[in-house]
Amino acid sequence: MSEYGIPVPKGRVAMTKQQVRDAVDELGGVAVVKAQVHAGGRGNAGGVKVVKSADEAEKLADSLLGKRLVTHQTGPSGVPVEQLLVEEPAAIQKELYLAITIDGGTRSAVVIASEAGGVEIEEVASSTPEKILREPVDSVLGFQPFQGRRLAYGMQLPPSLVRPFTDLVANLYRLFIEKDCTLAEINPLVITDNDQVLAVDGKLNFDDDAFYRQKDVQELRDVTQEDPLEAQATDSGISYVRLDGDVGCLVNGAGLAMATMDIIQTVGAAPANFLDVGGGADDERVKLAFGIILSDPAVKRVLINVFGGILRCDVVARGVVAACEERGAQPAIVARMSGTNSEEGRKVLEDSDLQVHLVNTLTEAAEALKEGMSQ
Repeated sequence: MSEYGIPVPKGRVAMTKQQVRDAVDELGGVAVVKAQVHAGGRGNAGGVKVVKSADEAEKLADSLLGKRLVTHQTGPSGVPVEQLLVEEPAAIQKELYLAITIDGGTRSAVVIASEAGGVEIEEVASSTPEKILREPVDSVLGFQPFQGRRLAYGMQLPPSLVRPFTDLVANLYRLFIEKDCTLAEINPLVITDNDQVLAVDGKLNFDDDAFYRQKDVQELRDVTQEDPLEAQATDSGISYVRLDGDVGCLVNGAGLAMATMDIIQTVGAAPANFLDVGGGADDERVKLAFGIILSDPAVKRVLINVFGGILRCDVVARGVVAACEERGAQPAIVARMSGTNSEEGRKVLEDSDLQVHLVNTLTEAAEALKEGMSQ
């Protein structure tokens, strides 16, 4: 944000207690220490605190570094804290909210702003929706100064801050476009006691498909904040999201994968993952994908649901068998295969030593899962 002309507090990242001490000393002995994790709700979880001495900062660092922070966005296991951001404190007069995201309805970026900042924007939208202001941005013309002024007046900013606020929004929009963001959020954006606008906390989400042209963004990736299996899948080009259930899913196509998860839910079970192996997968990629499923200790059985098109069913079957042989695994498998080379794929599974229940329809797959749950 600083690179794009958005004012932010002075500060630096620290990874050791000594670095935290040094940073606090540089800032005059008083600082805000923030856990650097991929989750919101850090303040309520003790991950953001004001310290008034280097000794206090060191104690706080000792309680955070190497530990796991649990917030309402992390789940019960929390996320590891490996870095802390040490910033100069701001004398805050008022807290605002500002964000840019994509509006699927208008197929364009939209600026969202509110005079009620510093809290969950969902709460504001629920309790006082009139305080949420929206400005759709024309993708050809870009963000216009009159839109910034309209937002500023709607947020009841003093006249002296209308132009600085408008410039800040324009810079945030430029960052959003040039860095291929899906979300650029500042919460809170504050008005300081000396009547300046300052971004004291922010979040940026990026479009994964644009990483090929965002090398500097890729360099910021912190794999410690990612689920290990999801990180492995990402590195292998596999669309995988780990969930809380015990039924592993191997599917080709995102829509079919979502339908498969719905079917699992209808019989009272829960999916352990979303996994779209993709249309252009080969034996090796399928083996990697199925190996990731088998690596999840929560998985008790697996549902394979493949509609062969570009991806042939026999390719899927060979990859599954290879993954099981490599790991010496014998998972309970329910498999539905239709489309290209479905008979060949089914035969590969039948001829293997795996515990496979072959079905023809999703209804049969659901019944097979239900029977497996009762055994």
